[in-house]
Amino acid sequence: MGEKKVLIIAYYWPPSGGSGVQRWLKFVKYLPSFGWKPYVFTPENPAFELQDESLLKDIPAEAEIIRFPIWEPYAIFNSLSGKKEKSTGSFIQKEKQSFFQKISVWIRGNFIIPDPRRFWIRPSVRFLTEYLDKNQINTIITTGPPHSMHLIGLKLKKNKPSLKWIADFRDPWSEWGLLDSLRVGLIAKSLHRRLERKVLQQADEVITITPFYVKQFSRLGGRKVELVTNGFDEADFVNFKLKKSDRFLVRHVGIVNDKCDPRPFMNAVAELYNRNEEIRKVMTIEFVGTVHPAFKEFVNSNQTMAAFTVFTHPVPHKELMDIYASSAVTVLILTGYKDAEGYMPGKLFEYIATGLPVLGVGPVNGDAASILNQGQNGKMFDDKDQDGIQKFLETCFLNWKTSDAPSQGKASQFSRKELTGVLASLLSQK
Repeated sequence: MGEKKVLIIAYYWPPSGGSGVQRWLKFVKYLPSFGWKPYVFTPENPAFELQDESLLKDIPAEAEIIRFPIWEPYAIFNSLSGKKEKSTGSFIQKEKQSFFQKISVWIRGNFIIPDPRRFWIRPSVRFLTEYLDKNQINTIITTGPPHSMHLIGLKLKKNKPSLKWIADFRDPWSEWGLLDSLRVGLIAKSLHRRLERKVLQQADEVITITPFYVKQFSRLGGRKVELVTNGFDEADFVNFKLKKSDRFLVRHVGIVNDKCDPRPFMNAVAELYNRNEEIRKVMTIEFVGTVHPAFKEFVNSNQTMAAFTVFTHPVPHKELMDIYASSAVTVLILTGYKDAEGYMPGKLFEYIATGLPVLGVGPVNGDAASILNQGQNGKMFDDKDQDGIQKFLETCFLNWKTSDAPSQGKASQFSRKELTGVLASLLSQK
Protein backbone atom coordinates (compact mmCIF):
# COMPACT_ATOMS: atom_id res chain seq x y z
CA MET A 1 0.00 0.00 0.00
CA GLY A 2 1.40 3.41 -1.05
CA GLU A 3 1.83 6.50 1.06
CA LYS A 4 -1.44 8.20 2.04
CA LYS A 5 -1.52 11.75 0.68
CA VAL A 6 -3.97 14.61 1.10
CA LEU A 7 -3.98 18.06 -0.48
CA ILE A 8 -5.50 20.91 1.58
CA ILE A 9 -6.63 24.03 -0.29
CA ALA A 10 -6.55 26.92 2.20
CA TYR A 11 -6.38 30.68 1.75
CA TYR A 12 -5.18 31.37 5.31
CA TRP A 13 -1.76 29.93 6.08
CA PRO A 14 1.36 31.10 7.98
CA PRO A 15 2.91 33.61 8.03
CA SER A 16 -0.66 34.96 7.90
CA GLY A 17 -1.98 35.22 11.45
CA GLY A 18 -5.42 35.21 13.03
CA SER A 19 -7.98 32.57 13.90
CA GLY A 20 -8.59 31.44 10.29
CA VAL A 21 -5.09 29.93 10.16
CA GLN A 22 -5.16 27.85 13.33
CA ARG A 23 -7.59 25.06 12.38
CA TRP A 24 -5.76 23.68 9.37
CA LEU A 25 -2.28 24.52 10.58
CA LYS A 26 -2.92 22.23 13.57
CA PHE A 27 -4.53 19.48 11.46
CA VAL A 28 -1.52 19.56 9.14
CA LYS A 29 0.82 19.49 12.16
CA TYR A 30 -0.68 16.22 13.44
CA LEU A 31 -1.75 14.43 10.22
CA PRO A 32 1.68 12.77 9.73
CA SER A 33 1.30 11.02 13.11
CA PHE A 34 -1.87 9.40 11.70
CA GLY A 35 -0.07 8.20 8.56
CA TRP A 36 -1.03 11.05 6.19
CA LYS A 37 1.39 13.20 4.20
CA PRO A 38 -0.14 16.70 3.90
CA TYR A 39 0.24 18.97 0.90
CA VAL A 40 -1.01 22.54 1.35
CA PHE A 41 -2.01 24.71 -1.59
CA THR A 42 -2.14 28.37 -0.55
CA PRO A 43 -1.65 31.83 -2.09
CA GLU A 44 1.88 33.12 -2.55
CA ASN A 45 0.81 36.75 -2.02
CA PRO A 46 -2.47 36.90 -0.04
CA ALA A 47 -4.09 40.29 0.69
CA PHE A 48 -4.10 39.68 4.42
CA GLU A 49 -2.58 42.19 6.82
CA LEU A 50 -2.31 40.16 10.05
CA GLN A 51 1.04 38.36 10.22
CA ASP A 52 2.33 35.89 12.80
CA GLU A 53 5.74 34.43 11.97
CA SER A 54 5.66 32.35 15.18
CA LEU A 55 3.11 30.00 13.58
CA LEU A 56 5.64 28.79 11.00
CA LYS A 57 7.23 26.52 13.65
CA ASP A 58 4.06 24.37 13.68
CA ILE A 59 4.40 23.33 10.03
CA PRO A 60 5.76 19.75 10.13
CA ALA A 61 8.79 18.73 8.06
CA GLU A 62 6.63 16.15 6.25
CA ALA A 63 4.30 18.83 4.82
CA GLU A 64 4.77 20.16 1.31
CA ILE A 65 3.59 23.76 0.89
CA ILE A 66 2.66 24.91 -2.61
CA ARG A 67 2.48 28.70 -2.81
CA PHE A 68 0.69 29.82 -5.95
CA PRO A 69 0.26 33.44 -7.15
CA ILE A 70 -3.13 35.07 -6.63
CA TRP A 71 -4.67 38.28 -7.96
CA GLU A 72 -7.25 39.99 -5.74
CA PRO A 73 -9.13 43.22 -6.53
CA TYR A 74 -8.56 44.91 -3.16
CA ALA A 75 -6.38 47.64 -4.68
CA ILE A 76 -9.41 48.67 -6.78
CA PHE A 77 -11.72 48.62 -3.73
CA ASN A 78 -9.24 50.61 -1.68
CA SER A 79 -8.87 53.28 -4.37
CA LEU A 80 -12.68 53.61 -4.51
CA SER A 81 -12.76 53.73 -0.71
CA GLY A 82 -10.01 56.30 -0.47
CA LYS A 83 -7.72 53.87 1.37
CA LYS A 84 -4.02 53.57 0.58
CA GLU A 85 -2.99 50.44 2.44
CA LYS A 86 -3.55 46.81 1.48
CA SER A 87 -6.63 45.51 3.27
CA THR A 88 -9.01 42.60 3.03
CA GLY A 89 -12.11 43.88 4.66
CA SER A 90 -11.81 46.98 6.80
CA PHE A 91 -13.57 49.06 4.17
CA ILE A 92 -16.85 47.35 5.09
CA GLN A 93 -16.52 48.21 8.76
CA LYS A 94 -17.00 51.98 8.65
CA GLU A 95 -19.79 53.54 10.68
CA LYS A 96 -20.03 56.49 8.29
CA GLN A 97 -19.19 55.51 4.75
CA SER A 98 -18.56 57.83 1.84
CA PHE A 99 -20.51 57.41 -1.40
CA PHE A 100 -17.54 55.62 -2.98
CA GLN A 101 -17.16 53.31 0.00
CA LYS A 102 -20.83 52.37 -0.27
CA ILE A 103 -20.45 51.72 -4.00
CA SER A 104 -17.33 49.57 -3.49
CA VAL A 105 -19.08 47.49 -0.81
CA TRP A 106 -22.15 47.02 -3.02
CA ILE A 107 -20.00 45.97 -6.02
CA ARG A 108 -18.06 43.54 -3.83
CA GLY A 109 -21.29 42.05 -2.43
CA ASN A 110 -23.29 41.76 -5.64
CA PHE A 111 -20.81 41.21 -8.47
CA ILE A 112 -17.87 39.31 -6.99
CA ILE A 113 -19.42 36.00 -5.93
CA PRO A 114 -18.71 34.23 -3.70
CA ASP A 115 -15.77 36.50 -2.75
CA PRO A 116 -12.79 38.39 -4.24
CA ARG A 117 -10.66 35.22 -4.27
CA ARG A 118 -12.79 33.84 -7.11
CA PHE A 119 -10.14 35.03 -9.60
CA TRP A 120 -7.85 32.34 -8.17
CA ILE A 121 -10.22 29.49 -9.09
CA ARG A 122 -9.44 28.96 -12.78
CA PRO A 123 -5.60 29.19 -12.61
CA SER A 124 -5.58 27.01 -9.49
CA VAL A 125 -7.71 24.29 -11.10
CA ARG A 126 -5.46 24.32 -14.17
CA PHE A 127 -2.33 23.96 -12.01
CA LEU A 128 -3.75 21.42 -9.55
CA THR A 129 -5.26 19.09 -12.18
CA GLU A 130 -1.73 18.35 -13.39
CA TYR A 131 -0.18 18.50 -9.89
CA LEU A 132 -2.57 15.92 -8.41
CA ASP A 133 -1.90 13.48 -11.25
CA LYS A 134 1.85 14.00 -11.15
CA ASN A 135 2.01 13.42 -7.37
CA GLN A 136 -0.65 10.68 -7.32
CA ILE A 137 -2.83 12.51 -4.78
CA ASN A 138 -6.40 11.20 -4.67
CA THR A 139 -7.78 13.06 -1.65
CA ILE A 140 -8.38 16.80 -1.31
CA ILE A 141 -9.80 19.08 1.38
CA THR A 142 -11.11 22.59 0.82
CA THR A 143 -11.69 24.96 3.72
CA GLY A 144 -13.71 28.15 3.64
CA PRO A 145 -14.20 31.00 4.05
CA PRO A 146 -13.22 32.25 1.61
CA HIS A 147 -15.71 29.95 -0.08
CA SER A 148 -13.97 30.27 -3.44
CA MET A 149 -11.72 27.51 -2.10
CA HIS A 150 -14.71 25.14 -2.30
CA LEU A 151 -15.29 26.10 -5.94
CA ILE A 152 -11.72 24.97 -6.70
CA GLY A 153 -12.64 21.62 -5.14
CA LEU A 154 -15.91 21.50 -7.09
CA LYS A 155 -14.11 21.90 -10.44
CA LEU A 156 -11.37 19.43 -9.54
CA LYS A 157 -14.02 16.87 -8.57
CA LYS A 158 -15.80 17.46 -11.87
CA ASN A 159 -12.55 16.95 -13.79
CA LYS A 160 -11.68 13.81 -11.81
CA PRO A 161 -14.77 12.15 -10.23
CA SER A 162 -12.62 9.52 -8.49
CA LEU A 163 -11.10 12.21 -6.24
CA LYS A 164 -12.19 12.02 -2.61
CA TRP A 165 -13.19 15.57 -1.60
CA ILE A 166 -13.91 16.84 1.91
CA ALA A 167 -15.42 20.35 2.18
CA ASP A 168 -14.77 22.05 5.53
CA PHE A 169 -16.94 25.02 6.59
CA ARG A 170 -15.48 27.20 9.34
CA ASP A 171 -18.33 29.70 8.89
CA PRO A 172 -21.71 29.69 7.14
CA TRP A 173 -22.01 30.62 3.48
CA SER A 174 -25.42 31.72 2.14
CA GLU A 175 -26.67 32.38 5.69
CA TRP A 176 -23.51 34.19 6.83
CA GLY A 177 -24.05 37.52 8.58
CA LEU A 178 -21.21 39.03 6.51
CA LEU A 179 -23.49 39.03 3.45
CA ASP A 180 -25.74 41.56 5.18
CA SER A 181 -22.74 43.84 5.81
CA LEU A 182 -21.96 43.64 2.09
CA ARG A 183 -25.52 44.71 1.13
CA VAL A 184 -25.98 41.51 -0.89
CA GLY A 185 -29.19 41.65 -2.94
CA LEU A 186 -31.70 38.89 -3.74
CA ILE A 187 -30.13 37.87 -7.06
CA ALA A 188 -26.64 37.62 -5.54
CA LYS A 189 -28.00 35.67 -2.55
CA SER A 190 -29.63 33.17 -4.86
CA LEU A 191 -26.29 32.70 -6.65
CA HIS A 192 -24.59 32.07 -3.30
CA ARG A 193 -27.25 29.48 -2.45
CA ARG A 194 -26.89 27.74 -5.81
CA LEU A 195 -23.08 27.49 -5.54
CA GLU A 196 -23.32 26.41 -1.89
CA ARG A 197 -25.82 23.65 -2.78
CA LYS A 198 -23.52 22.32 -5.51
CA VAL A 199 -20.61 22.11 -3.06
CA LEU A 200 -22.71 20.51 -0.32
CA GLN A 201 -24.17 17.90 -2.66
CA GLN A 202 -21.06 17.00 -4.65
CA ALA A 203 -18.43 16.82 -1.90
CA ASP A 204 -17.84 13.28 -0.62
CA GLU A 205 -17.82 14.53 2.99
CA VAL A 206 -18.89 17.84 4.53
CA ILE A 207 -17.53 18.85 7.91
CA THR A 208 -18.14 21.90 10.07
CA ILE A 209 -17.25 23.26 13.50
CA THR A 210 -20.43 23.51 15.63
CA PRO A 211 -23.63 21.46 16.14
CA PHE A 212 -25.68 24.47 14.97
CA TYR A 213 -23.77 24.61 11.67
CA VAL A 214 -24.16 20.82 11.29
CA LYS A 215 -27.95 21.32 11.32
CA GLN A 216 -27.74 24.36 9.05
CA PHE A 217 -25.63 22.68 6.35
CA SER A 218 -27.59 19.41 6.63
CA ARG A 219 -30.76 21.39 5.89
CA LEU A 220 -29.22 23.38 3.03
CA GLY A 221 -27.57 20.37 1.40
CA GLY A 222 -30.07 17.65 2.27
CA ARG A 223 -27.26 15.39 3.44
CA LYS A 224 -25.27 14.16 6.45
CA VAL A 225 -22.72 16.63 7.79
CA GLU A 226 -19.97 15.67 10.24
CA LEU A 227 -18.93 17.67 13.31
CA VAL A 228 -15.20 18.31 13.82
CA THR A 229 -14.88 21.19 16.26
CA ASN A 230 -11.99 23.58 16.76
CA GLY A 231 -9.76 22.93 19.73
CA PHE A 232 -6.52 23.74 21.54
CA ASP A 233 -3.02 22.43 20.94
CA GLU A 234 -1.70 20.66 24.03
CA ALA A 235 1.84 21.44 22.86
CA ASP A 236 1.12 25.15 23.42
CA PHE A 237 0.35 24.39 27.07
CA VAL A 238 3.29 22.11 27.94
CA ASN A 239 5.03 24.76 30.07
CA PHE A 240 1.92 26.78 30.81
CA LYS A 241 1.48 27.81 34.43
CA LEU A 242 -0.98 30.33 35.81
CA LYS A 243 0.65 33.06 37.85
CA LYS A 244 -1.35 35.49 39.91
CA SER A 245 -1.02 39.15 38.95
CA ASP A 246 -1.34 42.06 41.37
CA ARG A 247 -4.24 43.22 39.18
CA PHE A 248 -7.60 41.47 38.71
CA LEU A 249 -7.16 41.03 34.92
CA VAL A 250 -10.30 40.28 32.92
CA ARG A 251 -9.31 39.67 29.30
CA HIS A 252 -10.94 39.32 25.91
CA VAL A 253 -8.60 37.86 23.28
CA GLY A 254 -9.22 38.24 19.53
CA ILE A 255 -10.97 40.51 17.07
CA VAL A 256 -13.83 42.81 18.02
CA ASN A 257 -15.34 43.52 14.59
CA ASP A 258 -18.39 45.50 13.51
CA LYS A 259 -20.68 42.54 14.32
CA CYS A 260 -19.32 41.83 17.81
CA ASP A 261 -21.00 43.97 20.48
CA PRO A 262 -19.28 44.05 23.89
CA ARG A 263 -21.25 47.14 25.00
CA PRO A 264 -23.79 45.26 27.19
CA PHE A 265 -20.87 43.51 28.94
CA MET A 266 -19.08 46.83 29.44
CA ASN A 267 -22.21 48.51 30.80
CA ALA A 268 -22.54 45.73 33.40
CA VAL A 269 -18.86 46.02 34.35
CA ALA A 270 -19.05 49.83 34.64
CA GLU A 271 -21.92 49.54 37.11
CA LEU A 272 -20.00 46.97 39.17
CA TYR A 273 -16.88 49.17 39.08
CA ASN A 274 -18.80 52.17 40.40
CA ARG A 275 -20.41 50.36 43.35
CA ASN A 276 -17.64 47.97 44.44
CA GLU A 277 -14.71 49.93 45.81
CA GLU A 278 -12.54 46.85 46.36
CA ILE A 279 -12.88 45.73 42.73
CA ARG A 280 -12.42 49.32 41.54
CA LYS A 281 -8.92 49.43 43.06
CA VAL A 282 -7.55 46.39 41.21
CA MET A 283 -9.66 45.52 38.14
CA THR A 284 -8.51 45.97 34.55
CA ILE A 285 -10.52 44.91 31.49
CA GLU A 286 -8.17 44.26 28.57
CA PHE A 287 -9.01 43.68 24.91
CA VAL A 288 -6.09 41.94 23.20
CA GLY A 289 -6.36 42.09 19.40
CA THR A 290 -7.84 44.24 16.65
CA VAL A 291 -10.76 46.30 17.93
CA HIS A 292 -13.36 48.15 15.87
CA PRO A 293 -12.88 51.95 16.10
CA ALA A 294 -16.55 52.54 17.01
CA PHE A 295 -16.21 50.33 20.10
CA LYS A 296 -12.98 52.07 21.14
CA GLU A 297 -14.76 55.40 20.82
CA PHE A 298 -17.69 54.07 22.92
CA VAL A 299 -15.27 53.10 25.71
CA ASN A 300 -13.04 56.17 25.57
CA SER A 301 -16.00 58.57 25.60
CA ASN A 302 -17.17 57.06 28.91
CA GLN A 303 -15.04 58.26 31.83
CA THR A 304 -15.72 55.18 33.97
CA MET A 305 -15.00 52.63 31.20
CA ALA A 306 -11.90 54.49 30.05
CA ALA A 307 -10.55 54.24 33.61
CA PHE A 308 -10.58 50.43 33.73
CA THR A 309 -10.10 49.44 30.05
CA VAL A 310 -6.88 48.76 28.15
CA PHE A 311 -6.58 48.02 24.41
CA THR A 312 -3.58 45.93 23.34
CA HIS A 313 -2.52 45.33 19.72
CA PRO A 314 -2.58 41.76 18.35
CA VAL A 315 0.34 39.66 19.62
CA PRO A 316 1.99 36.55 18.14
CA HIS A 317 0.20 33.40 19.22
CA LYS A 318 3.16 32.18 21.30
CA GLU A 319 2.91 35.35 23.42
CA LEU A 320 -0.75 34.65 24.20
CA MET A 321 0.31 32.01 26.70
CA ASP A 322 1.88 34.66 28.94
CA ILE A 323 -1.21 36.82 28.59
CA TYR A 324 -3.47 33.92 29.61
CA ALA A 325 -1.13 33.01 32.48
CA SER A 326 -1.56 36.31 34.32
CA SER A 327 -5.31 36.58 33.68
CA ALA A 328 -8.03 36.05 36.28
CA VAL A 329 -11.02 35.72 33.91
CA THR A 330 -11.38 35.21 30.15
CA VAL A 331 -14.23 36.84 28.24
CA LEU A 332 -16.21 35.51 25.26
CA ILE A 333 -18.53 37.98 23.49
CA LEU A 334 -21.09 36.51 21.07
CA THR A 335 -23.58 39.40 21.32
CA GLY A 336 -24.31 40.93 17.92
CA TYR A 337 -23.41 37.96 15.72
CA LYS A 338 -26.03 36.51 13.42
CA ASP A 339 -26.92 32.96 14.57
CA ALA A 340 -24.71 33.49 17.62
CA GLU A 341 -26.16 30.31 19.17
CA GLY A 342 -24.02 28.38 16.68
CA TYR A 343 -20.79 30.34 17.15
CA MET A 344 -17.90 28.59 18.93
CA PRO A 345 -14.72 30.54 18.12
CA GLY A 346 -11.37 28.78 18.41
CA LYS A 347 -10.35 30.93 21.37
CA LEU A 348 -13.13 29.34 23.46
CA PHE A 349 -11.18 26.07 23.49
CA GLU A 350 -7.94 27.82 24.45
CA TYR A 351 -9.81 29.58 27.23
CA ILE A 352 -11.02 26.20 28.49
CA ALA A 353 -7.49 24.74 28.27
CA THR A 354 -6.12 27.48 30.57
CA GLY A 355 -8.42 26.37 33.39
CA LEU A 356 -9.45 30.00 33.92
CA PRO A 357 -13.13 30.91 34.45
CA VAL A 358 -14.84 31.90 31.18
CA LEU A 359 -17.43 34.67 31.26
CA GLY A 360 -19.54 34.43 28.10
CA VAL A 361 -22.11 36.96 26.93
CA GLY A 362 -24.53 35.66 24.30
CA PRO A 363 -27.19 32.97 23.77
CA VAL A 364 -27.65 30.96 26.98
CA ASN A 365 -28.94 27.94 25.01
CA GLY A 366 -26.33 27.98 22.26
CA ASP A 367 -23.42 25.68 21.40
CA ALA A 368 -20.83 27.71 23.34
CA ALA A 369 -23.08 27.71 26.42
CA SER A 370 -23.40 23.93 26.15
CA ILE A 371 -19.59 23.50 26.07
CA LEU A 372 -19.14 25.78 29.08
CA ASN A 373 -21.88 24.00 31.04
CA GLN A 374 -20.29 20.60 30.35
CA GLY A 375 -16.90 21.75 31.60
CA GLN A 376 -18.29 23.66 34.57
CA ASN A 377 -15.53 26.24 34.20
CA GLY A 378 -17.60 29.08 32.84
CA LYS A 379 -21.05 30.37 32.07
CA MET A 380 -22.89 32.17 29.29
CA PHE A 381 -25.10 35.12 30.24
CA ASP A 382 -27.79 36.87 28.23
CA ASP A 383 -26.63 40.36 27.28
CA LYS A 384 -29.50 41.83 29.33
CA ASP A 385 -28.51 39.88 32.46
CA GLN A 386 -26.34 42.58 34.03
CA ASP A 387 -26.91 41.16 37.48
CA GLY A 388 -25.70 37.69 36.43
CA ILE A 389 -22.56 39.13 34.77
CA GLN A 390 -21.77 41.19 37.86
CA LYS A 391 -22.28 38.31 40.31
CA PHE A 392 -20.07 36.01 38.20
CA LEU A 393 -17.29 38.64 38.22
CA GLU A 394 -17.68 39.16 41.96
CA THR A 395 -17.38 35.41 42.58
CA CYS A 396 -14.28 35.27 40.35
CA PHE A 397 -12.85 38.25 42.22
CA LEU A 398 -13.31 36.56 45.59
CA ASN A 399 -11.66 33.38 44.30
CA TRP A 400 -8.79 35.40 42.81
CA LYS A 401 -8.30 37.32 46.06
CA THR A 402 -8.22 34.24 48.28
CA SER A 403 -6.26 31.76 46.14
CA ASP A 404 -2.88 31.69 44.42
CA ALA A 405 -4.23 30.54 41.05
CA PRO A 406 -7.17 28.61 39.56
CA SER A 407 -6.85 24.89 39.00
CA GLN A 408 -5.71 23.95 35.50
CA GLY A 409 -7.92 21.44 33.75
CA LYS A 410 -7.96 20.58 30.06
CA ALA A 411 -10.85 19.02 28.15
CA SER A 412 -8.90 16.38 26.20
CA GLN A 413 -11.68 15.76 23.66
CA PHE A 414 -10.90 19.23 22.30
CA SER A 415 -7.16 18.70 21.87
CA ARG A 416 -6.00 19.32 18.30
CA LYS A 417 -4.30 15.93 18.13
CA GLU A 418 -7.48 14.08 19.20
CA LEU A 419 -9.50 16.06 16.65
CA THR A 420 -6.96 15.23 13.93
CA GLY A 421 -7.63 11.58 14.73
CA VAL A 422 -11.32 12.18 13.99
CA LEU A 423 -10.38 13.84 10.69
CA ALA A 424 -7.99 10.99 9.80
CA SER A 425 -10.75 8.43 10.27
CA LEU A 426 -12.96 10.41 7.84
CA LEU A 427 -10.08 10.54 5.36
CA SER A 428 -9.63 6.77 5.57
CA GLN A 429 -13.29 5.95 4.94
CA LYS A 430 -13.98 4.62 1.47
